[in-house]
Amino acid sequence: MGRYRPPAPPKSPYITRQGYESLKTEQQGLWLRRRDVTKALAAAAAEGDRSENAEYIYRKKELREIDRRIRYLQKRLPSLKVVNQPPANSEQVFFAAWVQLESENGEEQEYRIVGPDEIDRHPNYISLDSPLAQALLKRILDDQVVVETPAGVTKYWITDVRYETPD
Repeated sequence: MGRYRPPAPPKSPYITRQGYESLKTEQQGLWLRRRDVTKALAAAAAEGDRSENAEYIYRKKELREIDRRIRYLQKRLPSLKVVNQPPANSEQVFFAAWVQLESENGEEQEYRIVGPDEIDRHPNYISLDSPLAQALLKRILDDQVVVETPAGVTKYWITDVRYETPD
């Protein structure tokens, strides 16, 4: 039996201006880091026997990881669509909205809907492709949202929608 996995569904191509700039900065930093790792790799290779040289093995692995991420960014950045403008209706939930939700038990949570490439930048960012974000899209203030999660069905009420960054 093989380890075949079907390809993942394509990610949404949308990204905020801040997310795009962050990825560009990451890419530039990776090129600088790659230069340093390459120098360290050459120094480790010059030490002799490479089969038992831990520094050489570690640097090769590190260089491979950096190259993988650079390749990904080189493919992904040109295909991204930067969303700069807030929507005409600021009470409706669209991409880049900060949405405040209240659960059935009265707990309040706040999320920002962003592209899948920037969800690791902030703990309250959720991907546009996530079930919660899909349920929230095009909803308006005071709407009830029902989300099916692995833990079961959860109901939320939208208590606030805004498009500026929080203080």
